[in-house]
Amino acid sequence: MSMTARAPRPVAVVGVALSDTGRVDGLTPYALHAQAARRALADSGLERGVVDGFGSAGLGVLAPVEVAEYLGLRPTWVDSTSVGGATWEVMAAHAVDAIAAGHANAVLLVYGSTARADIRAGRRTSNLSFGGRGPLQFEAPYGHTLVAKYAMAARRHMHQYGTTLEQLAEVAVQARANAATNADAMFRDPITVDDVLAGPMIADPFTKLHCCIRSDGGCAVLLAAAEYVPDTVKAPVWVLGSGTAVSHTTMSEWEDFTVSPAAVSGRTAFERAGVRPADIDLAEIYDAFTYMTLVTLEDLGFCAKGEGGAFVEKGRLLTGGALPVNTDGGGLSACHPGMRGLFLLVEAVRQLRGEAGPGQVRRADGTLPELAVASGTGGWFCSSGTVVLGRERG
Repeated sequence: MSMTARAPRPVAVVGVALSDTGRVDGLTPYALHAQAARRALADSGLERGVVDGFGSAGLGVLAPVEVAEYLGLRPTWVDSTSVGGATWEVMAAHAVDAIAAGHANAVLLVYGSTARADIRAGRRTSNLSFGGRGPLQFEAPYGHTLVAKYAMAARRHMHQYGTTLEQLAEVAVQARANAATNADAMFRDPITVDDVLAGPMIADPFTKLHCCIRSDGGCAVLLAAAEYVPDTVKAPVWVLGSGTAVSHTTMSEWEDFTVSPAAVSGRTAFERAGVRPADIDLAEIYDAFTYMTLVTLEDLGFCAKGEGGAFVEKGRLLTGGALPVNTDGGGLSACHPGMRGLFLLVEAVRQLRGEAGPGQVRRADGTLPELAVASGTGGWFCSSGTVVLGRERG
């Protein structure tokens, strides 16, 4: 018996939203999930009943079952992939594949966290590492903290390629400048390179402003098959290509501290989208630390390996720069409640729609951007997910 293969269905982002963000002392993480989910559905114009797929991670014993129940959803396709900050780009890639294959029609991805409020209220303490089980038992007892791992990698890049502290500081300075036009950003006052260098040392070479902020907040993204687009209230943003990759857990298994798994996920995403890094109008990059932005720019192909330091200079990352990066202010200034990767997709979609207000990116001819990339990083460069988005269907 012969069977005719069905062509994959195109998939679009049809709804995005933030919950309350920044300093949120009066809501639970579940409430932030619900806020973001309701707002994303309203943004799409679709009814809740069309949602048959759901993705969530980081909350509840049976994530995403508990969160789906709280939201009143009964999905027939679920995903709880958890690979740190890259979770949401990886999960988006899974959702796109499921919709394209006909296993789901509309998938809602939701995240929410009260990381800042919990610490202030004494409901939790700040974690220095992810624990001491499994392979990490050989690192955690010796004070090899999360920030120390990123700091070691940054020092290696500085040693190998001559990257300077001033260049790393430029990443934080430009992120803060982008945050200045974002009313939702937690920190908007300008900072200078000297401010970054003069801050308290956290883990050499990172001072405080090299490190992401701690905030509360959540967001949601609704992806749907092309046949739902005519029923939405806003222009769709199409998912053109995606890629995922993992690298290591223990630092001893990381072959090169100056290369992240984005070198693999980015190349795959661009190839599947049929575009080049030079075609991209803006990039949303996970930035728990300044070095993450710099090395991810290299690994995505926006500059050669070792040239990231020079690339981030001269305002290139500003909303009006040659390659706008983290246009909402990123995790360094806008919002970082934990696994921030879903916020990257929200901001990329808003920019492509032309909804970014004073922080809107424009091409040289004054038109809206056509292509964006969102690249999330998990752990200490352990995982990566990259998604290419476009205003035109590929």
